[in-house]
Amino acid sequence: MPDTHISPEMASAVGTELGRVVSFPVSASDIRRWAIAVYWPEPPPARFLDEVVASKTPQGGLVAPEDFNPFAWAVAESGERPEADDIDPDRTEILAGIQGPGLKNQLNGGMEAEYGALMRPGDVITSVNRIAGYREREGRLGLMLFTISEDTWTNSDDEMVKKTRQTLIRY
Repeated sequence: MPDTHISPEMASAVGTELGRVVSFPVSASDIRRWAIAVYWPEPPPARFLDEVVASKTPQGGLVAPEDFNPFAWAVAESGERPEADDIDPDRTEILAGIQGPGLKNQLNGGMEAEYGALMRPGDVITSVNRIAGYREREGRLGLMLFTISEDTWTNSDDEMVKKTRQTLIRY
């Protein structure tokens, strides 16, 4: 049983960018379609459909629901990344261009989200995903590796729109 799964190379990769994606400008139609879909079968609140109603809200205009995904249909720009199988337990390290720990099993350890500025028509959203950290813990099946990745979305004014932290558990 190894003392650690975290190699010096992995420890120094914390903060490494794993991917970057840029959306097309958010449209009022995108916001309306998203609201209709997520509130279905109920009608969405008028503030997501009607610009006159939206202009009278505290936000002062049409804004997207917080769970709106500007990357759902297509992206304007996506950085080149190394080829990595979505189910490969070493995918994170492959994207970072380093050697992974070679563990065979993985599971989702959860996700947390923090919301900032609201998305509005015309916003271009940039998503940057990075390795946020590694930690370990002994479990029933041996030493477990917890990998935290952080995806930060910013708008055209460089304001944080959304930040998610996802934990991957490998053993």
